Amino acid sequence: MSRRIEPFHLDVLKEVGNIGAGHAATALSSLLDKDIDMKVPQVKLEPFHMFGNMFREDMENVAAIYFRIDGEVTGSMFFMLPVKEANSFVQKLTGDTSQKITVSNTTELAVSALSEAGNILAGSYLTALADFTRLNLIPSPPGFAVDMASAILSYALVPLSAAADEALIIETEIIENDRESNKVLNGYFFFLPDPGSLGKILQSLGVPADE
Repeated sequence: MSRRIEPFHLDVLKEVGNIGAGHAATALSSLLDKDIDMKVPQVKLEPFHMFGNMFREDMENVAAIYFRIDGEVTGSMFFMLPVKEANSFVQKLTGDTSQKITVSNTTELAVSALSEAGNILAGSYLTALADFTRLNLIPSPPGFAVDMASAILSYALVPLSAAADEALIIETEIIENDRESNKVLNGYFFFLPDPGSLGKILQSLGVPADE
């Protein structure tokens, strides 16, 4: 990248993420009819080759919601979570324990429910980012896949890898606050800006170019 990223800059992006998470938590609370909280434990720029290390062996198969981002900034966004946690979340969302997400067989309602949650999460984050940067960001309708994380990410990484070497990762945690604050799921946002777009975001947030 042509810009030096300092911890302060990631703190700004984390604050943007937390604002988006707050909006998403409000929407999910209404959807689930439960008291939901969301937080962003960390935001970081990660080299593409390190992405596979983010998922433990038992988390290799993930459910993913995919968005293409257009507008003044372009790129790809993924919301990923382990299949086991995706099933738990979908069943809470639908109130139906028969709804399943698996590599070989996923129910239509489960896909619809998870896609709606992905729409809420991605839309809330992009709205917060657009408010901070004054840039126009437009998400596509969501796509859905169940596969190894590396296989899903390669869909976006292959065309990007020749022109960029890292992407913005926003870790999200969703908490159900009733009773004993049981964790519903952990997930990852992968925001993969097209070449030039991440620099445009950082410049809008006040990150100076390197001399």
